[in-house]
Amino acid sequence: MNLLLDTHALIWWFLDSPRLSAPARTAIRDYREPVHVSAVSAFEIATKVRLGKLPEAARLDRSFEAFLDAQDFKPLPLTLEHALVAGGLSDSHKDPFDRLLIAQALSENLTLVSNERLFDGFGVKRLW
Repeated sequence: MNLLLDTHALIWWFLDSPRLSAPARTAIRDYREPVHVSAVSAFEIATKVRLGKLPEAARLDRSFEAFLDAQDFKPLPLTLEHALVAGGLSDSHKDPFDRLLIAQALSENLTLVSNERLFDGFGVKRLW
């Protein structure tokens, strides 16, 4: 199972937060396949740190690539296909960051590690 971390799952992994579910923590820790982190998450974290909405992620923002390397996480770039799929999703979910992550999970056949139950309505595989 190839995993894609939702932004909150990445942050909670970075912070070793108890908010990350036990199944998610185990899957990330014991992965045999790549754990992907989207460029979308980098954009979301940098934006929210800059706006003061995510101060707990400031250290991650400053060392994003080094952290991914240290964890052996695989960066997932945003492609035109991802953007087109995200733009074509129903309007039931307005958050552009989430729409892009859903599109990447669908396009790349990845399991999205997220607590967002709303994602299930888009046919994405989700682990929490």
